[in-house]
Amino acid sequence: MPRKMTRANAALLFERLSKVRPEPTTELNYKNSYTLLVAVALSAQATDEGVNRATGPLFAIADTPEKMVSLGEKKLGDFVKTIGLWRNKAKNVIALSKMLIEEHGGEVPHDREALEKLPGVGRKTANVVLNVAFGEPTIAVDTHIFRVSNRTGLAPGKNPLEVELALEKATPEDYLLHAHHWLILHGRYVCKARTPECWRCVISDICGFKDKVLEPKTAKKAPAKKVAGKLKTAKPQKKATRKAGKTKKATR
Repeated sequence: MPRKMTRANAALLFERLSKVRPEPTTELNYKNSYTLLVAVALSAQATDEGVNRATGPLFAIADTPEKMVSLGEKKLGDFVKTIGLWRNKAKNVIALSKMLIEEHGGEVPHDREALEKLPGVGRKTANVVLNVAFGEPTIAVDTHIFRVSNRTGLAPGKNPLEVELALEKATPEDYLLHAHHWLILHGRYVCKARTPECWRCVISDICGFKDKVLEPKTAKKAPAKKVAGKLKTAKPQKKATRKAGKTKKATR
């Protein structure tokens, strides 16, 4: 694990990431705080792109808790069955929608504790909703942020909560609001898990990662294949010769 990044370099990291993406935001499509909550809950162990394909048609007919409950779990499942763990997620979406109606007047609560009491909503989902829907400077640690924080030395930690708390201390106040999206987008598109694209990374010089990939890896060329036509014509010629031989023997 690399050494913890200095405060000066942490500030420089966010300064550079902010120049690359001045107005970062979630890549999940949503219409209001409720559909944001549903989209984030559905996105666990799934890609944003896959979730967006499912929620586009879904949110066109069910964008409130009341409409979702009326739709029902079975019909909801038809919309989200392309998403991993869709059965359990559909069950949770209906359950959280009922809870919002019964306990919060159909509104998404602006409170972490209340959000985490909703079925299928954990700390990460609550943090995304608080940040995106309510403008709170929360940091939701997903697999990308966990990797970037540990790999760079910005906020090392053994689990998401440790990384989250470390990021809150390491991130300058001016950058806290968008820190979540700067880090997640950097991890998704540049600091990738298998092959980090360090050669085009704006923070490579201050990153503590030792095994930097400083140039793109070129794909190995496959060995040249024999011309199919020649192989195909070779076999019939042999067969024809054998047949001719058999005919001569028969005539003898």
